[in-house]
Amino acid sequence: QVQLVESGGGLVQAGGSLRLSCAASARTFSTYTMGWFRQAPGKEREFVAAISWGSSITDYTDSVKGRFTISRDNAKKMVWLQMNSLNAEDTAVYYCAARHFGYGLRPNQYDSWGQGTQVTVSS
Repeated sequence: QVQLVESGGGLVQAGGSLRLSCAASARTFSTYTMGWFRQAPGKEREFVAAISWGSSITDYTDSVKGRFTISRDNAKKMVWLQMNSLNAEDTAVYYCAARHFGYGLRPNQYDSWGQGTQVTVSS
């Protein structure tokens, strides 16, 4: 397993931006698919974005396409989620997740999880 630590959450007004960061401890970070998920109060954890080990493949849930961008730097063992044009529906705890080999978009396909960072968008 890999240890993941998220940061960058906070309170932002609707229309604003935030950049979430995820620092990984994996020795072979470049062999991990990385994903961002979120969970709002009373709702199930949902997929937000994923990026393959070499950044050649990225996926986004429909509601964030064109607004969010996932990226990674394997040398720094970092993953980021740039979030623009935020709205109240984006309010949730955001989790960074890692999957060793393979690729997936569902939470149960990921092996390691961070502790989460709260994003609150005020309208």
